[in-house]
Amino acid sequence: MNWSYQDSPSSLQYFASLVQSDESLPLMEAAISIAQDAVPDLDLQSIIAELDRLQVRLGQRLAGETDTLQILHVLNRFFYGELGFAVNRNDYYDPANSYIHHVLQTRRGIPISVAVIWLELALGLGLQAQGVSFPGHFLVKLRLPQGQIILDPLSGESLSADTLAHRLEPYWQGLGLSADEAAPLGLYLQAASARDILERMLRNLQEIHQTQQDWPLLVAVLNRLALLRPDQPEVYRDRGMAFAKWGVTERAIEDLEHYLQHPAGAEALAVREVVRRLKGL
Repeated sequence: MNWSYQDSPSSLQYFASLVQSDESLPLMEAAISIAQDAVPDLDLQSIIAELDRLQVRLGQRLAGETDTLQILHVLNRFFYGELGFAVNRNDYYDPANSYIHHVLQTRRGIPISVAVIWLELALGLGLQAQGVSFPGHFLVKLRLPQGQIILDPLSGESLSADTLAHRLEPYWQGLGLSADEAAPLGLYLQAASARDILERMLRNLQEIHQTQQDWPLLVAVLNRLALLRPDQPEVYRDRGMAFAKWGVTERAIEDLEHYLQHPAGAEALAVREVVRRLKGL
């Protein structure tokens, strides 16, 4: 397929309107809209309607139940048992695993996309559920009368403190830290905001498109990140480099020069050299 660059004002403006304010940011609607980069004619309202139908089916199984723990059990039986949501082990790095409409259709995804759907249903039941941007594997947490529990969104399994610490070991090792030197476990279990969750979803796609050298979709993801996190100059650096790889020279120069207007650290020299080369200097 031959690609040429052009902005997609309708989908981007729609996304921008959704993420303007933290107080009123609709996580599910914004998460669904991410797929419009790959599926421009996606009918968002039909996806929201499908979620509403699932919520109705789930509510019918509760029959007035008020015990929080029992509500959780019913939710998980419905979500993992009846609906069969799970990880896509056959093609974990398929970008579609981050597209909510695709995960709803296939019942397969990655931790964060499955978690977003689970959270939508849990919150619809009045459960005090939140996402957790745990390193390496997105989690969810839930406040019960008995206390807080941490769940794996791919299975609904409750995770102990020892299990969580064990899962953190590769992350700590990557930072050159021992368990004694690392931050307390509780710092890794703080609730993720809707903006945090959307950023993580987009960062996952950024890594996949970068690896696959899919420059058009990489730029599309970075367009959304620039709207979501306008205070992060590295987004402009990354988008500028993607434009350069794609051959969209003017936009590459514009983004890279924007990046260089901010403190750029050790990477500034390398970025300036890219700009000089793009300008033919």
